[in-house]
Parts: sequence; structure tokens; C-alpha cells
Amino acid sequence: MSARTVLRVIPGVDSEDGAGVKLKRSMGRNPASRVDPFLMLDAFSSANPDDYLAGFPPHPHRGFETVTYMLNGHMIHRDHMGNEGELRAGGVQWMTAGRGVIHEERPQKVNGLMRGFQLWVNLPAHDKMKPAAYQNIDPEEVPQFDLNEGASIRLVAGRLSLDEAQIVGPIQAEATDPLYIDLILQAWSEVTLPVMPDYHAVIYLFEGAAMIAGEQLQRDAATQLTEGESITLRTEGESARMLILAGKPLNEAVAQYGPFVMNTMEEVEQALADYRDGTLTR
Repeated sequence: MSARTVLRVIPGVDSEDGAGVKLKRSMGRNPASRVDPFLMLDAFSSANPDDYLAGFPPHPHRGFETVTYMLNGHMIHRDHMGNEGELRAGGVQWMTAGRGVIHEERPQKVNGLMRGFQLWVNLPAHDKMKPAAYQNIDPEEVPQFDLNEGASIRLVAGRLSLDEAQIVGPIQAEATDPLYIDLILQAWSEVTLPVMPDYHAVIYLFEGAAMIAGEQLQRDAATQLTEGESITLRTEGESARMLILAGKPLNEAVAQYGPFVMNTMEEVEQALADYRDGTLTR
């Protein structure tokens, strides 16, 4: 299998969102930093409640999907459809905004670390006005597997074929077919994972140190990879933990204004008008 290497690095930049939640934004901090079909990746990590407790008051979305993956702490979600759920450590919230959703996210004060990620995944033009949908995945529903003595994964989304066995995550999104892996590598370990050769792929290293194709991965950055059929990662004297993301590119125009992601600015302007008129979610 042809192995992927580093194409470019998109460093995470200290940012704030919502009512002042502190985070690092890599993909999505400007249009050039998107990796089709991924629009944005935010990482949040703090033991200081002042950095996150104000949360994300009610706000709209249209035209894409949001994926919130909690590593530590917990968060309350509410939306206009009457959905309410508690996102616990190890759990996932996958929300399809579609035509429109108005929701809020309230991190809860914890003793210790509040840590996780939010990923925005684009929708193709023919799905942007589909009805909104919401899935809350409990930690126990995310499959965890030991790949070898030094590597283990949690498969948040997609399918992974290993040694003639197929591992299936709790989320399957047909349009972009995303693969979302939380990988832990112990020191002095190596693992090779298959990936669709024409899908775009990104690694986000957030603990320790690891290498791909002899090149050291940068911490707290989205590393976009070249095309290829596999990803081989290796550690030396330090363990590592990272996200591996891959998805089918849409190759469509992207017009974005804040929480509205469409194909043309006329569609964005319509979303703004619908939100002002109270018809965004109808």
C-alpha cells in the first residue's frame, strides 16, 4: 500500500468562541485552512472553569454538521427541536444542522480538566436544506480496540478494515463518509491504518510525540496528509495520542458567514434573512 506523508501543517491558534470559551482553532481559522470536507476543528482544554463555563448560548447553524467529542468533563446540549442531552467524557454529539438548527452548549463545572474537540463537516449542496437531526452517542457506544500491544483506538465514525475484520463506528455519514479515530500509541510502537486513497486525511496530535514517514508531527496542529492507501505512525521514547480524520471531498464551492455554510453568498444571505424572520428552522 502507498503510504501517506505530510502535505502541510495548519497550526492551532489560540481563539475564543461562544461567550468567551478559550480554544485552539486549526482548520477553519481562515478559508485557506479548510481541508475538504472538513470546515473547522477546535480543541478545548482547560482546568480553569473561567475558560469555558460561559459556554455557547443559543445560536444558529445551517448547511453542515457539527461533531463534539468529549475527552474529559461534560456538557449539556439543548436545541429548538426539544432535544436535550448530557455529553459525558468519551461521548459524542453528532448534529446535522441541515436547513437550520438553533442550539446551545453549556459546559458544566468539573473538578479537573474540561477537554474535547468540535469538528465541522460540510454537507453537499443537495443535503444543505435537509431536516435537522441530532445523535447523542454515549461513551459505551464508541467501540474501543487494541490493534497491537502498543496501539489502541476508539472509532467515533466510519469503518475500518483490519486483518479481514471490519470495525464499525456508531456514526455513518453517507455524503462524506468520514473516518474519525482517537488513537493512542505507547512508546516504541508502530501502527499502520488503511484509508481510502482519494479521501483527504488529517492528523491532530494532542499528547506526546509521534512520527509519520520519518517526520515529527507537530503538536496542537492539523497535519494534512498526501494521498495514499495507508497511514503509518510511529513513536520512540514517548507515548502519543491523536485524532485521525479522513473524508470524501465534496469539491464544491464554499460560501460561509459565521454559522452559515452554503454554496453561494446569495444562499448565505437567505439564511441570514430566514434567521431574522424566525423561519430558519421551518
